[in-house]
Amino acid sequence: MNVPTLQEAIDQAGSPMQLLWQPDAQPWTVPVVQPEFVGWAKEQEAWRSGVAFFDLSFHMSDTFLAGPDATRLLSEVSANNYEKFTIGQAKQFVPVAADGNIITDGILLRTADQEYTLTGPPASQNWVKYHAQAGGYDVEYRTNADSSVRRDGDPELLRFQIQGPQAMEVIERLLGRPVPEVKFFHSTHLTIAGRCIRALRHGMAGQPGFEFIGDYADYGAVKDAILTAGAPSGLVQVGGEAYFTNGVESGWIPTPTPAIYTDPALEDYRRSLSSFSYEGKKPLNGSYYSDDIEDYYISPWELGYGRSLNFSHEFIGRDALLAAKDQVRRTKVTLEVNRDDVSRVLGADLGYLNTYSRFRIERNGALAGMTFWTSNIAPVGTVLALSLVDHAAAEPGTEVELVWGQHPGHGTDGDADLALPRLRATVRPSPYDDFARTGYRSNT
Repeated sequence: MNVPTLQEAIDQAGSPMQLLWQPDAQPWTVPVVQPEFVGWAKEQEAWRSGVAFFDLSFHMSDTFLAGPDATRLLSEVSANNYEKFTIGQAKQFVPVAADGNIITDGILLRTADQEYTLTGPPASQNWVKYHAQAGGYDVEYRTNADSSVRRDGDPELLRFQIQGPQAMEVIERLLGRPVPEVKFFHSTHLTIAGRCIRALRHGMAGQPGFEFIGDYADYGAVKDAILTAGAPSGLVQVGGEAYFTNGVESGWIPTPTPAIYTDPALEDYRRSLSSFSYEGKKPLNGSYYSDDIEDYYISPWELGYGRSLNFSHEFIGRDALLAAKDQVRRTKVTLEVNRDDVSRVLGADLGYLNTYSRFRIERNGALAGMTFWTSNIAPVGTVLALSLVDHAAAEPGTEVELVWGQHPGHGTDGDADLALPRLRATVRPSPYDDFARTGYRSNT
């Protein structure tokens, strides 16, 4: 069976939007990890006021790169600074297309002088691998896909997080000694249950913690040791449902639309991708609709990645990205949705809610932006929506409306009155969490 390429799928559908727009698409769930352990609301509370354990071993793709040209390759396809990138450090990887819009980010960990691991959604990894081959770089790479598509056994890596106000006391008990001082997004090696594990200083929703990375063969022993050490502190295992709400308060937009679908110069790239790839199957839906997929593209400036961008080297999209700094028209904010309207529109017993739908945001009846991640955050007591809005609507305290529902897609005007319900919302900063906004990276 010949699998169509992404370009062939776009041609057959008629446009990128006709391919990707799926109003009834079911949300993606974390593979392998059970949805709940003690209930998603209690699990959300655990990383705020106690200590939470996250199993991240199954839902992210890893691409391992090594070779004499590894650093040069990564430098030429991303906006990151590689002169200030030490072994054991991780960075938010920021690749952009020629137009300066993001491909999709990831976490890039430098494990040796010319060795790296790129983790996260596959889109940024596909971008790197394509250019590695097309550019003739002296670099080897291999990918261990996430468990939703993996067909050849277990993951290569275990990946656990311990987060929350009591995280450090659990880790100290786990190690039997004081927790070492490690800068934010830097790592050290520790021994857990007799196994050598990399400990990456991390945090989530403003709370302290570490991410442990090691050989998957040690999965059971390391997990058991963590759960045993966490029991006296009331450590809570977090299921797949609560986990997929944790970034809303931290201000991280995890699913930007890759800026690859329309540029004629990227036709070969689209032909290198399967129609069953992330880029071919990541659905778009919600009440915001445009026939032009470029209206869904995002600049790294809008995502708040300015501090991660470096222009001292040449890379794909450099000039367009630099020029875009003075052209940014949207600001990342958090919408705090009116509780009464949530009850009126979504039901008094709302329960679990998490969606990446692009909901339309209006101010005084006019389009003002769109949402990217909308979740019920039980400890807050209402729904929060991580969004991009026009600068004029970005001031905290501004009142807007969130249009709830699904646009049918191609053939209906994007501004058509579909009589969809409105939910009042108040603009709040992003990150929503105060510590995540002001002190999260204080030890960088």
